[in-house]
Amino acid sequence: MMKTRTLAFAVLAITASAAPGLAAQVEIPRSPGLPYAAKSLPDRIVLTPGADPSREMAVAFRTDTAQTTAEAEIAPAIDGPSLAARAVRVVGAASPIENENGKALYHQVRFTGLEPGRGYVYRVKGSAGWSEWLQFRTAHAEARPFRFLYFGDTQNNILSIASRVIRQAFHATAAPALVVHAGDLVAQRDDLAHDDEWGEWTQAGGYNYSIVPQLPATGNHEYADTLLPDGSEGRVLGPHWPRQFALPANGADAAKATTYFVDYQGVRFIILDGTAALDLGALEGQTRWLDSTLAASPARWNVVLFHQPIFTCARPNDTAVLKAAWKPVFEARKVDLVLQGHDHCYSRLTAEGGKTASAKARADGKVQGPVYLVSVTGSKMYGLNDRAGTQPDRVAEDTELFQVVDVAEDKLQFRTFTATGGLYDGFDLIRHADGNRLVEITEAAGPVRRCAGQAGPDGLPCTADPKD
Repeated sequence: MMKTRTLAFAVLAITASAAPGLAAQVEIPRSPGLPYAAKSLPDRIVLTPGADPSREMAVAFRTDTAQTTAEAEIAPAIDGPSLAARAVRVVGAASPIENENGKALYHQVRFTGLEPGRGYVYRVKGSAGWSEWLQFRTAHAEARPFRFLYFGDTQNNILSIASRVIRQAFHATAAPALVVHAGDLVAQRDDLAHDDEWGEWTQAGGYNYSIVPQLPATGNHEYADTLLPDGSEGRVLGPHWPRQFALPANGADAAKATTYFVDYQGVRFIILDGTAALDLGALEGQTRWLDSTLAASPARWNVVLFHQPIFTCARPNDTAVLKAAWKPVFEARKVDLVLQGHDHCYSRLTAEGGKTASAKARADGKVQGPVYLVSVTGSKMYGLNDRAGTQPDRVAEDTELFQVVDVAEDKLQFRTFTATGGLYDGFDLIRHADGNRLVEITEAAGPVRRCAGQAGPDGLPCTADPKD
C-alpha cells in the first residue's frame, strides 16, 4: 500500500483552519518509478566558487546514507590518464535530509590553497565507489577576459522543457567560466515533489554543473510556506538550498545562507536575496551590506544578481520596496548590470523614463547604467505589462532565453539568445573614464516576440498568462 502511494503521489496536507486561505489538501505529483531516490554512487554534483575562485572552489553532492563521510579527491589536471597518482584526499561535512524520496546525505567539500589559472580534477565518494573525475579551472588572480552564462527562472517542467535551453547554452557557448541563476530554480509548491524537482534541476545541467562553477540566487520558490506561532503565514528557506550549494560565507548577516559575493577576474558578482528582504526583515541589513560590498569592490565591473526585479515586465507595479532601497545604491556605486528573474518575460531597461529617453541618451553620447535585465529559461510564461511597449529598450514574451556575457577590460558584450540559438538582443557596454556608453548591436534588431491576442509569436496559442 505504501509503495503504491509513494510511486504516485506525495501528499502535502495543509488544513484550512490552520492556514486560512490555503487549500485543505494539495496533491503533488511524483516522477514515476522513484528515479530520484539516493543511490550508492554520488549524484547532484554541483561546483561553486569560493569568494576568491583563483584559490578556492567547493563541491556539494548527494549519496545514500551508507556513505557517512564527505570525501573527495583532488589533483592537478594532467594530459595522461594517471589522475589518481597525485590526488589528495579532502574531507568535508555531511548533512542528512529526509523527504519523499527517503533518507539521504548531502555532502560538501571545500578545496582551498589552489593555484590561480590552473586546471584541476576531482572526484567524490559514494558507498559503492567514486564518481568520474571532473575537471575545472581556477580563475586567474588578475583581471582577464572571460565569458559567463545567465539563466532566468527554470522552475516548472525543468527536465522536460527547460533543460533544452540550458543544454543549448552550453552547447553553443565556448568555455563559459561561470553560470549565474536568477532564482526560482525549482517550483517547490505546485509542480513536482520537491526532491524530484532538485533531481530534475541537476539532471538538466548534468556534468556541466559539476565542472563550471555555479552562482545561484534564491527566488521566492526556494522558500516554503510555513505557519508562524500567531497563525499567520511565513516563509522558511527550503532544506535543499543550504545543502545543494556550498556557497561563500561572506554575505549579509541578515541573510547569511543566501547572500554572498565572488570576485572573478575583474568582476565582482554580488548575490542578494529579494525574498528575505521583502518577507523576512532582511532589507536593511542587505542594503547596508550591498553598499559596503560595492564600496570596497576592487573590480572594474560590478554585477548584481537577485530574483524579484526592480523594474517589472509582467506585473502591473515595480517592486517598490527593493526599488526604493537598492536602486539608489546601484546608481551611486555605478553598478554595471542588474540580473533578475521572477517575471517570466524578457526585458532590457536602461532608463526609467522609457526607451525613447534611453535612445536619445545614447544618441547624445551620455553615460548609461545600470542596465536592468529580466529573463526566463523555463516553460512558465507571463504576459507583458502595459509599460512593456514604451519603457524597456527590448522585450519578449512567450519565449525561452539564455544570455551570454563576454567580459573584457573596457567592454561587456551582452547577448540574448532564444531556445533554438537565435540571437534576439544584444548590446555592448563600453567603459569610459566618466562611465559606460551603451551600443546596441544591429544584427539583433529583428521583430519583437509578442503575443497578438490569443496567438503566440510561434504561430501557436500564446502561453503567456497575465500577471496581476
